[in-house]
Amino acid sequence: MDNTFEGRLLIGATGSAAVATLPMYLAALRTVLRGPITVLMTHTAATFLPAHTAGLFADRVVTGADPATWPADNHATLAAGHDLTVILPASAHTLSTVAVGAAPNMLATTVLAATHPVAFFPVMTAEMWAKAAVQRNVARLREDGYHVYDPASGPRYDVAAGAFVESPQPPPPPRFLEIVRELMG
Repeated sequence: MDNTFEGRLLIGATGSAAVATLPMYLAALRTVLRGPITVLMTHTAATFLPAHTAGLFADRVVTGADPATWPADNHATLAAGHDLTVILPASAHTLSTVAVGAAPNMLATTVLAATHPVAFFPVMTAEMWAKAAVQRNVARLREDGYHVYDPASGPRYDVAAGAFVESPQPPPPPRFLEIVRELMG
């Protein structure tokens, strides 16, 4: 059975240390997605994962850092040029920003301009995820028609504790691929 699917995917990468796992998701996408993959990185995401590393797996990486790229790589062209936007990882900051309709960076502005489905995959500490403010933002995003997927729970290394702790994290790549396939229709 052929499990490939087609579409133009925009992945918004935010400033969570979990962005370091993005190449694993991009590599998994390459095995089933027939269509271009663009990664739109926030400034903070690019501090955790160099844009050129994401570029090894994506057709295009946009950071907005070079004004010469703004005419072709702006919020309107990015939103119009894709069939689905997924935010992976979605930081608490990004959830809050989009929930209130703010546009302080190219990623938030692109999400506001999107007429196609937008999905968020939150990643943060368990303490952050449990906060009432974060849960209010998640509820608001869902009310506004966005897809927000509760994080999976699993072990991650906590540098401060010097040990592995149970923590919210993105779904494993096979589940992520299922979700993207479903949203691409």
